[in-house]
This record gives sequence, structure tokens and C-alpha cells, in this order.
Amino acid sequence: MKLHINSIKKITLSAIFLAIGMVLPFLTGQIKEFGDTLLPMHIPIMLCGLVCGYKYGFVIGFLYFAFHKKQIWWLYCCLIVSMISGRIVWGIAKTILLGVAGKAFTIQAFIAGGFIDSLPGIILQLVLIPVIIKFKDMFLERSDK
Repeated sequence: MKLHINSIKKITLSAIFLAIGMVLPFLTGQIKEFGDTLLPMHIPIMLCGLVCGYKYGFVIGFLYFAFHKKQIWWLYCCLIVSMISGRIVWGIAKTILLGVAGKAFTIQAFIAGGFIDSLPGIILQLVLIPVIIKFKDMFLERSDK
């Protein structure tokens, strides 16, 4: 019974994170450069993987839970690896889509779009996500007592 309740909690939480991920771009999307720079959709997706596990946020959830390391340095490692993985998938998708359109996606465009232009969003994620996870852990510790 406890497993069933835990699954329901994770599905509910993942739905909430998905909804937040869909709403945040609308708030920042009014100014395209602002949304493209801050990457607001990434934050709830990464939080979902950290809270719910790999079934709901694969790379970050798998790394964070597979090795049972809950230290802050491990959280940063998981964040960085998941960010790089996401950019690689984005680069592959962009290459395929532009290739179908008969255009080229250069390594310079990949680096500019994936890393340089999104640097404020990367920094925001590296600051905000560990703080949220730390508060979540503190809250759970208090509720267990």
C-alpha cells in the first residue's frame, strides 16, 4: 500500500512540475531573449528528476539516486552532467531539424546557443536548484520528527 501511495505522490508531483514547466515560458516568453537566456523550463524539469527520480527526469534523477550520494557536491555534479546531456540532445535535434530544412548547424552555433547565450540560465540553475533541494530536505527532516 505504501508503494502505491508513493507512486501516486510522484505522479502528482511530476504533473505539478510539468505544469510549472509549461507556465514559466509564458511568463518569460513575452521577451524572447529573456526566456532563451534564463531557460525557465529547465528548472522544474530538473527539480522533478531530483524529487521524483529517474522515471520522471532521467539523467539528473538517475545520477542523483543511483549512487545514493546526497551531498551538495554530488548534486552539482548531477546538475552539470544533466545540463551537458540536455545540450547534446538539443544539438542533435537541431542538427537533424536544420538538416531536413537544408541548413547547417555549425559547432559555433552549438556553442553559442547551448552555452554562451544561456550562461545566465545555467548560473541561475546552479544557484537556485541546490537551494530548493536543501530547503526540501530540511522540510522533510522536520516533518519526519
